[in-house]
Amino acid sequence: MKVKRMRPSNPHEASPKIGVLPIGGRKSLGGRGLSDAPVTLGSLLARTSLKAIGLSLGLEVRMVDGHLLVRALLPRPMWSWRLSASSSFCRTVVQSGLLTHRQMVHAAWRYRLGRSKDDAVIYWQMDQLGQVYDGKLMWYGPDCHRLKHRHASWVMYLVKQHFGIPQDAFQPTHVFFGTHLLVHGERFMVHGERLKVHGSRLMVNDERLNNNHEPLTMNHEPIIAVVEAEKSAVILSELYPQYIWLAAGGMNEVQVSKFLPLRHYRVILFPDTDPEGRAFRIWYDAAQQVMHSFFWPPHNPIRVSPFLELHASSEQKQRKIDLVDYIFESKNPMNDEQ
Repeated sequence: MKVKRMRPSNPHEASPKIGVLPIGGRKSLGGRGLSDAPVTLGSLLARTSLKAIGLSLGLEVRMVDGHLLVRALLPRPMWSWRLSASSSFCRTVVQSGLLTHRQMVHAAWRYRLGRSKDDAVIYWQMDQLGQVYDGKLMWYGPDCHRLKHRHASWVMYLVKQHFGIPQDAFQPTHVFFGTHLLVHGERFMVHGERLKVHGSRLMVNDERLNNNHEPLTMNHEPIIAVVEAEKSAVILSELYPQYIWLAAGGMNEVQVSKFLPLRHYRVILFPDTDPEGRAFRIWYDAAQQVMHSFFWPPHNPIRVSPFLELHASSEQKQRKIDLVDYIFESKNPMNDEQ
């Protein structure tokens, strides 16, 4: 009996349908009858249900032309169904001149940005193992700021609503947006752009993208930069690729548990600014709690950057700007020492 291995399922294709193919009898599979063939291990396995054996092992197992074919079942991840660089957010970022189209496509791929049917961007929250926890839906106007009359929604909230599950049945755990960047990526399509990763090179439509992104390994001692808004993390990742940009998703979304995957990295927090300095104090206190927690290494201090507190004007603090707003309004780039 010959055994062949099939390639894993293409993530762009729908999950293959699995079924037990007819084995034996005079009905041929590939033009050859099998009725007169001697009894083989393959035919015995077929009688015990290849489908059941394969499913129990996470494999598609079937007989074709007397060969036992084995293929791993790789279900398409949830975020890949909506992967897009054409949501209202992505379009306004390019139209506003914050990023070029190619930069936006690259950022959409890195952060797995999605697009809903009503044009919201989907910020997927995934951990470093690629497990999806939830997704935040947000709508943006032409000024690249979110629409105030449309409140953010969550994928898990909509899923429970669709299937009639009580909203208090369970609550999904949230992580920092961008945590999945602590490992390297794969190959996927982003709104018509074909992207591949070859080592540290990113290829867009088979052309090398000239950027400074490197594989995220501890040998490079990457620095984690945490901002409040997901929008800011996406844009800053292209402007300052020497950092791994994560987003808390809100001023009060800096719970201690979210820092666990970051414990072996250097971490800098960039809170938004406000007239009272409230955001800075909240994030400073959160950093102190994390550094005093049992899982945080004692010689790995978390830095809370006072950049906006020192450089933003009173009018900018009144508007509660973030780092992206300051950089483009003041034309004052941030350097590594700030």
